[in-house]
Amino acid sequence: MGKRKGLSFNRKRKAVQTQAVRNAFLWVGQCLLAFAIGCVLVYYFMTSLTCVGQAMEPTVQSGAQVLVNRFIYSLASPKPGDVVVFRPNGNTNAHYYMRRVIGVPGDTVRIVEGFVYVNGELFETGTGNEQMDYPGVAEEEITLAKDEYFVLGDNRNASEDSRNADIGNVKKQDIYGLAWFVRYPWDNFGMIP
Repeated sequence: MGKRKGLSFNRKRKAVQTQAVRNAFLWVGQCLLAFAIGCVLVYYFMTSLTCVGQAMEPTVQSGAQVLVNRFIYSLASPKPGDVVVFRPNGNTNAHYYMRRVIGVPGDTVRIVEGFVYVNGELFETGTGNEQMDYPGVAEEEITLAKDEYFVLGDNRNASEDSRNADIGNVKKQDIYGLAWFVRYPWDNFGMIP
């Protein structure tokens, strides 16, 4: 006896099942890709840290939650005015510090009568208290090496920063990232100037 000719529903069912399996795998793959991209974005651009202490007031309040871009300094170097997050002397047991970059590699920095001079010119950020009671190690002129940055808090008289010998100049390798956005509290919500 030969095969019967006619309609074959079995072949059509297999084609539909194969297409459904393909679509399911495609959907799962897209979900995994979206999840991976989301993880990378969060890890590099939206790492959240809490500001400890009053050194960055009024720009960033103590206890504020700040988003940190960890990726930017693999493409570029910190520039004057950036608010960077770092661990002093690379000490992994220390909490992260958040301070503003004043001097970059090759600059000379000196504090005279409470004001900062970079390469002989007055440096003003327009944020916080510009005049300082304590010049620290910057009472004498400091020349920054090729991988060093001079940082100060915006609240100059309540900040432990590059003026202090135990912190000193910050090496690029110790910089965790750029603090760029305050996400909490709501009254400070927004970009960090």
